[in-house]
Formats: sequence, structure tokens, C-alpha cells
Amino acid sequence: MRDRVGGSERLVAIGSPWRGVAVYWHLVRAGFRRQSQYKLAMFAGLFTNCVFGFVRAAVMLAAVRATGDFGGYSEGSIGAYVWLSQGLLGAMQFMGPPLDLADRVKNGDIAIDFLRPVDVQFGYLAGDLGRAACTILPRGVPSVLIGVLTFGLAMPTTPMPYLLGAVSVTLAVAISFLCLFAVALAGFWLVETRGLRVVYQIVGTFLAGLFVPVHMFPAWLRAVAQATPFPSILQSPIDVLSGRVTGAAAVGVVAAQVFWVVAIGAVGRVMLRAGRRKLEVQGG
Repeated sequence: MRDRVGGSERLVAIGSPWRGVAVYWHLVRAGFRRQSQYKLAMFAGLFTNCVFGFVRAAVMLAAVRATGDFGGYSEGSIGAYVWLSQGLLGAMQFMGPPLDLADRVKNGDIAIDFLRPVDVQFGYLAGDLGRAACTILPRGVPSVLIGVLTFGLAMPTTPMPYLLGAVSVTLAVAISFLCLFAVALAGFWLVETRGLRVVYQIVGTFLAGLFVPVHMFPAWLRAVAQATPFPSILQSPIDVLSGRVTGAAAVGVVAAQVFWVVAIGAVGRVMLRAGRRKLEVQGG
């Protein structure tokens, strides 16, 4: 099989036992390379992250200093929450453009994807993981470093939170993509999905803990949020990376993320199968 990745072609042996792994790895690299072409956009994203980071950090610090007990957050830990959320925002694609898949479902090009020898869901997921990795390196990491230099964030001093945090971030990216994947697949039944995506952005960013930590929600609203996958997209990796949860509690947070990957992934596969049966392509 001939596979084009990043402008170059590679041959993958049809009978190779590593064929499946190699194809998806090439898709991850392709997603990384495609995202790396938008250098100016990533610089603009970094600038925006920093501007809003300074504003949010100033407001949150004022709240901590005024109340003395801001949901268990100190000045250092609230700073870590703000700057980690800013650093992860681009990778989670809450505010980003809709997936290419949305247009392909709308115009019928998804039929071509069904004919390819690559699983549609896994293929798009692999590409998005590459995109997220490219976003975190030039945009996410510098945002956090700027927060460290300007606000003195309270971050762990041992390697384990960062190792488990890397796993948590990867799972968060997967959950975010799988949710967007399901929203895009709604195009099989809806003429236009932009309204649905706007609702997803508003509800998702709030329940994920972007504006205020989920831990600050009233008990009833926190229960509602925890019944959705949104806290696992942003609040969970922040808690693990910042050291707010450690040990068995951190493992439990990651286990909850694994559950949502499986659950939302299963929903997407059901929608994909149903949409494939409904798909009608006119012309020819």
C-alpha cells in the first residue's frame, strides 16, 4: 500500500503485522506536520493565551487574596490552574475550527473515507493526536513557562505527576476529539451542525472548568459536571499536572478519563455505523 505523509510517499507492506500500527503512526505524523505549517497562527495563539492568562490570573489572584479560602486554592495553585488551562486550551480544540469531517459528512465526501482501508474514527483520531502534540510544544509549554516566570506557580517537584499528567493530557485530547467527532457525525441527520457546535462550545468550556475550577461549583452543579465527559477534558489533566491530586486519587482521575474514552468512542462508532447506512450520495 502506498501512503502519502507530509509530501513524501512510503510503501507499507500489505502483509506486514505492523501495517496497522504503521499506518496510524504515519497519520499522527501527518497531523503533526500539517499543524506545523501554521506557524503564524500558533504564534498568535500563544500571544492570545498570554493576554488572557494575565487577565484571568489577576482576577483569580484577587479572589484568593480577598477570600483567603478560594475553594482550597492558594495563590500558587490558582496560578497553576490558570496557566495550565491556557496552555492546554489549544490542544483540546474547544475554540478551534470544526473538524474537516463535518464538511465531509455534509457534502458526502465521507463516502470516500468509508472506502479507505483505514478505520474512519481511529484514522481521524490519530491525525488529531498529531495536531495536538504540535500545538502543545510551541503554544502550550511556552504559556506555562511564562506563567512560572511571572506568577510563581505551585507545581510538583517530583517526576510522577508529570509522567501521569502526560497520560492524562493524551486521554483528554482523545476525549475532546471523540466528542467533536460525535458532533460532526450529527450532520448525517442535521442539515447544519454549526448551532450544535456553538452549544457544545459554551456548555463544554464551562463544565470543563475553563472559567472557574469545577471544584468551585456548587455541589449540584459539580455533580452535573462530573456526569459529563467535560471535566476530563480540562480539569482532570490540570489537577494531575499541578499535583492537586496525587497517588491513588490521581490514578482514579486517569481511570475516569479512560472510561470516557471508551464510552464516547462507543457512541461515535454507533453513530458512524448508523450514518453509513443512512448516507446517500447523489450524482456520479
